[in-house]
Amino acid sequence: MKQQAENTQKVYLEIDRVSKKFGDFVALDKVSLEVFDGEFICFLGPSGCGKTTLLRAIAGLDIQTSGSIHQAGKNISALPASERDFGIVFQSYALFPNLTAEKNIAFGLENQKMEKTAINKRVNELLELVGLPDQAPKYPAQLSGGQQQRIALARALATSPGLLLLDEPLSALDAKVRSHLRHEMKSLQRRLGVTTIMVTHDQEEALTMADRIVVMNQGVIEQVGSPTQIYREPDTLFVADFVGAMNQVPGRVTKNGSVRVGELSFTPQSHSQSEGAEVVVAIRPEDIIPTNSNLEKEQKSSTSNSLTMEIVDMEFLGSFWRVSLTNSALGTQSLLADLSINAIRRLTIEVGATIHVELPADRLWVFPSKAES
Repeated sequence: MKQQAENTQKVYLEIDRVSKKFGDFVALDKVSLEVFDGEFICFLGPSGCGKTTLLRAIAGLDIQTSGSIHQAGKNISALPASERDFGIVFQSYALFPNLTAEKNIAFGLENQKMEKTAINKRVNELLELVGLPDQAPKYPAQLSGGQQQRIALARALATSPGLLLLDEPLSALDAKVRSHLRHEMKSLQRRLGVTTIMVTHDQEEALTMADRIVVMNQGVIEQVGSPTQIYREPDTLFVADFVGAMNQVPGRVTKNGSVRVGELSFTPQSHSQSEGAEVVVAIRPEDIIPTNSNLEKEQKSSTSNSLTMEIVDMEFLGSFWRVSLTNSALGTQSLLADLSINAIRRLTIEVGATIHVELPADRLWVFPSKAES
């Protein structure tokens, strides 16, 4: 289904029913998407979902089998990569090893027959822009991975392209450098206002950098939305499961939209599943709320979302604890809850103890079971 623009921003890139086949394998299946001028979009999904294939189709590196692509109102569907207006940064940097940093940046400008003084000025501007003014004479082998990636970014921006394409640009870097660079890249993109599409399988990267995220799965778009929408309002079980941690337990819909899990009934948020349907009931670990309630079992209504659970395991993750909870009435299912350090101290939580928790109805999702979806 075509993803329509949700606001009045100008559409810069329009992808209309694009398909790509490799023999009998369908890598992209009638994908449609509108990208706004100056927007930072992330294509997010597991390996083989089609995100890189879509990026390469946009770049003209792998022409689509069918469908059309328009950039700034121009049909570029059949144009070779050399005639398209984009800069690209690859995971492997793809710097010329025999050229210095400044020569790598100047490469595209020299191909455009720009005057030498103008080239030097532009190269110096870009080295300042990416924070490496003193690295100009160094060769790629003399630069760190993070520095090489910045030079690759400067090279991609050298010709002032209308579209910047990033193919997993940070995945080869260690975690600390990656975290620092993604902040710098997002800040740079905002300053330049260049329309940017980044491919990643890293959900944290997408959530922190993108204006909108395009979640892809098996050659189709599962959902398009802001990072908050993708995380807090997943349209499908795939999105809920792929982005962030998610408890998933099998259940059945009962009357009035309630769901039954094991011997217990819960009130979830509004859903479209019919009574009797087999479903997956889902809640994020951070949405399980510990309470000081002393409700006895007999006081609980059949639709209460509060219950007593036993703590069977605790995992320290720095800023919070991930706690594994069980209740025999849920059967063999356990739930993971992310609890703050303060909550652990305040409620004296330890393995073997019991705790009262609430599963808020507005955070309890109901999806079709995998067998029925």
